[in-house]
Amino acid sequence: MRVLSLIIGLLFATPVLASGPVVVELYTSQACESCRQANAVVAGLAARPDVLPLTFSVDYWDYLGWTDTFARPEFSQRQQERTRALGLRGLRTPLVVVAGTEHTSGLQRGRVAALIRTQQAAAPARPTARISRRRVQVSGGAPTPAEVWLVRYDPRLVQVPVSGGPNKGRRVPHQNLVRQLVRLGGWTGRTVSYPLPRFDGGGLRSAVLVQAADGRILAAVTD
Repeated sequence: MRVLSLIIGLLFATPVLASGPVVVELYTSQACESCRQANAVVAGLAARPDVLPLTFSVDYWDYLGWTDTFARPEFSQRQQERTRALGLRGLRTPLVVVAGTEHTSGLQRGRVAALIRTQQAAAPARPTARISRRRVQVSGGAPTPAEVWLVRYDPRLVQVPVSGGPNKGRRVPHQNLVRQLVRLGGWTGRTVSYPLPRFDGGGLRSAVLVQAADGRILAAVTD
């Protein structure tokens, strides 16, 4: 009976890609009223081993009367780059980007889940990234020009009380909140090792993304 249960579990287990989890990026703001729902949708993915949700707080909503406590200009710049690569006509918030190739508003849980399944079903052979002893190594896969990025994020659920702007009087949830984004270098297909910079932030985890020139996430790994 135990053997049968094990076989059934293996058949229906959620697949984990050889190139790492599917990266789901959320661009959000504490001053954006509809972002609270998208934050909750993305937070619901945090327990899945086959998905890496990352929450980027942007700063261009701050003029509405509340300064986002986690926003950084580099996160807004990353969204601008995503917007151009996806062919969007302007910045949208909330915006969910799946694997760097597909996007949605993040307000529809089913739509986000469908995009993740599409990426898992169509995943080609890709490079592999590994983190060990404060270094990351990228190897294998087709020689695709790419960049290697370090993301440090807080895996805990953070509830932020907002006292101004459209969300005044509410608590805005965040999970897998990005606190640092650093470009480690370029990658052209050969095995390369990069040092990981130190960061004085308690409780944070590290993720490394291998991102193609067109924005696709070729590989991802967490510590």
